[in-house]
Amino acid sequence: VDLAKNGTDGAKEAAAVAIEILAFNNIDNQVLIAAVGAIPTLVELATTGTSGARSAAIGALRSLSTNADNKVSIAAAGAIPPLVELAKNGTDGAKEAAAGALGNLAYNADNRVSIAAAGAIPPLVELAKNGTDGAKEAAA
Repeated sequence: VDLAKNGTDGAKEAAAVAIEILAFNNIDNQVLIAAVGAIPTLVELATTGTSGARSAAIGALRSLSTNADNKVSIAAAGAIPPLVELAKNGTDGAKEAAAGALGNLAYNADNRVSIAAAGAIPPLVELAKNGTDGAKEAAA
C-alpha cells in the first residue's frame, strides 16, 4: 500500500495491480487490504495517477468492492465521481473496470443513489450499447 501511495509512477501502478490480484475473489485479503488503508490511496491514485495507474487502481477497487463493508468504505472515500469519469472517458480497460466497480457498489442502496446523482446512468447505458464486450457485460 505504501508503494501505491509514495512510489514512482511505475511502482504505484504495479502496487495497484498487486492489490487487485490479492483482492480478487479473496474475502480475507479484501478485509486486510481495507484495514491497512488501501482504499483512500487507491481512490487518490484513480483520480491523480497516470493512465496506467488509474486503470490499475480502478481494477483494484473493483476487486475490493465485492465485499459489503468495502462497498461503503469505497463510496465514503470519494470513489464514485472518479469511477463515473473513467466510465465516460477512460481507456477501454478503465471503462470496463469502472463499470464493474460501479455495478458492485450499486448492491448497496445508498451507493445506488450516489451513483445516479454522480451522473453514471448515461455513460453506463452508452457502454452497454457500444462498449467492448467486457464493458457491455460490466455495464449491464
